[in-house]
Amino acid sequence: MAQPAIQDASQDSAVTPSPADRRAAAQARRQLALEERKRSFLRMVSHELRTPLNAVIGFSEILSQELYGPLGSPQYREYATIVHDSGLKLLKLVNQIVELARLEGQASDIEMTPESLDEAIEDVVDSLRAEIARRDVIVHVVGAGALPSVQADSRGLRTMLTNLLQNAVTHSPAGGVIHVTAARVDGEIEIAIRDQGPGVESAELPRLLQPFEQGGCALTRTHEGAGLGLPIVDLLSRAMGGQLKLSSSLGAGFLARLILRAA
Repeated sequence: MAQPAIQDASQDSAVTPSPADRRAAAQARRQLALEERKRSFLRMVSHELRTPLNAVIGFSEILSQELYGPLGSPQYREYATIVHDSGLKLLKLVNQIVELARLEGQASDIEMTPESLDEAIEDVVDSLRAEIARRDVIVHVVGAGALPSVQADSRGLRTMLTNLLQNAVTHSPAGGVIHVTAARVDGEIEIAIRDQGPGVESAELPRLLQPFEQGGCALTRTHEGAGLGLPIVDLLSRAMGGQLKLSSSLGAGFLARLILRAA
């Protein structure tokens, strides 16, 4: 009499996914699709907002410089300059909101590469040179030319340094000195930016990392800004495996420490 075939249950379970496995796989596919939709939406919003703003900025600059002939009354040139400056402020806000949405939605593309801090800081200082001169402050980069390298996303690193340095420039008194240092600490690189501004109460520091949070202090209420710079730095640093630490007290300036992996 023929013996009945014996079925290997372990082989069956290895070939056929369990209901839990199928649900997990479906959830992973939905998550990937959602992330791609987020990226597509942000690309669309970025394009639809930036394109008209760039037109406003470009044509108002042409008008303010009277490139195609005099406008007549000097007031028209003044108005065109106001439109141009307002357009730049709005474009900066749009860029910050889009960047914040990317980071909070984990839709930001981070590409980690070895980055020279000397080159990154030099690029940032050059981009802020006009504002540094206008506010009559001095940026002193300690050890410039021999700074260490970090492991970071190139664009993200410059975004973080720009936000931190611009924050220091904005809140420094005329004639103030901003000290920028970079040192190796326990296998990581700590970039410190210290200003001589009015400072904030230590209890206010956590609020400064919340988007659009102005706080109740001189640092955040006597200057323009939407309160997005520090939250963007915080999110970007975490996306790169680093962290942002803030310390301050009233009348003692403001210290931002950006900690990143060494290259």
